[in-house]
Amino acid sequence: MDWDEVRPQPGRTITVGEPLHALSVGDLEERLAALREEIRRVEQEIASKRAHGQAASALFKD
Repeated sequence: MDWDEVRPQPGRTITVGEPLHALSVGDLEERLAALREEIRRVEQEIASKRAHGQAASALFKD
């Protein structure tokens, strides 16, 4: 067995601000879906950090 076959292939990296004219409609749709998922992930992290901060404030409140 060749070890290169079992390694996951790296995904395409999205760079904000890169030119879009050379991408196909399919590529643009994939890019948009990936960006939406990343936005959801970031929003979840923000909510988690806010909840943690509020819990800490409530614990140490006079």
